[in-house]
Amino acid sequence: MGSTEETENYPRDTPGKGVTPTAEAIEPAAPDEFGLVQVWWGDGKGKTTATLGMGMRAAGHGYRVHLLQFMKGGAESVEAVRGEYNAIAALPGISFENLGHYGWHGMADGSDEADHEAQAQAGLERAHELLEGAHQADLTAPLSFDGDPDDGVHMLILDEVLYAVAMGLIDEDDVRELVESKPDGLELVLSGGHERPAYLDELADLMTNVRKEHHPIDDGQRARKGTEY
Repeated sequence: MGSTEETENYPRDTPGKGVTPTAEAIEPAAPDEFGLVQVWWGDGKGKTTATLGMGMRAAGHGYRVHLLQFMKGGAESVEAVRGEYNAIAALPGISFENLGHYGWHGMADGSDEADHEAQAQAGLERAHELLEGAHQADLTAPLSFDGDPDDGVHMLILDEVLYAVAMGLIDEDDVRELVESKPDGLELVLSGGHERPAYLDELADLMTNVRKEHHPIDDGQRARKGTEY
C-alpha cells in the first residue's frame, strides 16, 4: 500500500491526479516530440489497425496526419467500402489516399501483376512528394486541417509499404532512402509484410512484430465488415 501522501494526493506520475479525461474540441496544434521512425510488421492481424489508431490519436490532439496505402486493393470477400475511410472523412486533420487496386500481388486472383508493380512504384513516388512537402512546411507549427497533404503533415503513415518490398515490387534501398530523406520533425510510420525488415534495423526508432498465435482465417473465416475492412 502506498504512503498517505500517495493515497490522498496521488503519485506525481498519475495523469490528471486520477481525474478521468474528457473529450475536448479539436483545434490545430503542433507536436512537441514527433520525428521518430516506426516500423510495424508481422504475420498477425493488427498492423494497419494499430497505425490507424495512432493516427486517430494524433489527429485528436490537433496534429495533421496523412495515410498513404500501398497494395490495399482488397479481394473478393471485401466490399467496395472501407470503414476506416468513412471514419477518417469524419475526423478533422487526417486524410488518406490509396494506390492499390483489386487483388493482391502473387495471389493468383486474376489481377494484373504488372499493374501491382506500377502501383507500388507510384506509391513510392507519391511518398517522396509528401516528404518534400513536409520539408517545406514548418512542422513546429499547427497545420491547417483542410490543407493539402502536399503542404506538409506531422505524421505520415505508409501502410503496406513493407509488403510491397517483401513482394519485390519496391527495392529495400528505395525504402531506406525514403526514410533517410524525411525531415526531422516528421513522425514516419511504415507497416506491412510478414518478413522482418532487417534493412530498417538501424533506421527504426520503434519496431514492432505483430505476431499471430491464432487467426480465424486458418479456419476458413473470410474478412469481416467492421473488423478487417
